[in-house]
Formats: sequence, C-alpha cells, structure tokens
Amino acid sequence: MQNFQNLRVWRSAHEIAVNVYELTASFPRQEQFGLVSQIRRAATSIPANIAEGCGRGSDADFARLLQIAAGSASELEYHLLLSRDLKILVERDYQTLIARLGETRKMLSALIQKLQSGHRQQVMTAKKMLSANS
Repeated sequence: MQNFQNLRVWRSAHEIAVNVYELTASFPRQEQFGLVSQIRRAATSIPANIAEGCGRGSDADFARLLQIAAGSASELEYHLLLSRDLKILVERDYQTLIARLGETRKMLSALIQKLQSGHRQQVMTAKKMLSANS
C-alpha cells in the first residue's frame, strides 16, 4: 500500500478535477443537474479510483482500478467534447483540458502496463515453481 498523493498520475488527475470544478461553475444553471453533474462525477472518479487502488492489497486490484480511472477519463473526454460542441465550454479551455487529460491517460496506461507485466512475471514464476515440484 502506498500514499496515492505521491503518485504523479494522481496529482495530474486531481488538478484536472479541480480545473473541471472551476470551469463548470460558470456553466448555465439549467445544466447543474445534467451535464455539470456528469462532468464533475467523471472528473472526480479518475483520482478517486487511483486513490482506492493504492489502498488495495494487490497489483492486480490496483491495475483494475486504474483501468476504471481510464474509463472515467474517456467519459470525461466525451462530456468535454459535448460541452464544447454545445458552445458551453470555450475552445481554449477545451483544448487545455483535453491536453492534460491526454497526458494523464498516458500515465495511467504506463502504470497499468507496469503493474500487469509485474503480475505476469509473478504468475510465470509461480508456474515454474509448481512444475518443478511435480
């Protein structure tokens, strides 16, 4: 178990969530229970799942929660695109968030691959040990 706040990917996702809250504060009032709610939920789900994964006991559990975070990042990307196309989110803010989201998704992907390759190595070692004992 590790402190999630020490992870660069968590800090990046947290900054995105904070920026999303700031930007959506100016969205039309009629979107408060619609698009704003969906955007904020997706944005906060990313760092929340990273944090939860850090509290899990295995790399496999951590990787699964990172995959959920990556799914939330894709959902957030769509909601931001919709907001831009509806002319609620200005292009400059959209581009800034999308770029940061892309960087965060790359970090998530790299961490997932690292955890999964470590898990595969453990499985291979266990299989070798089992076959040696047979």
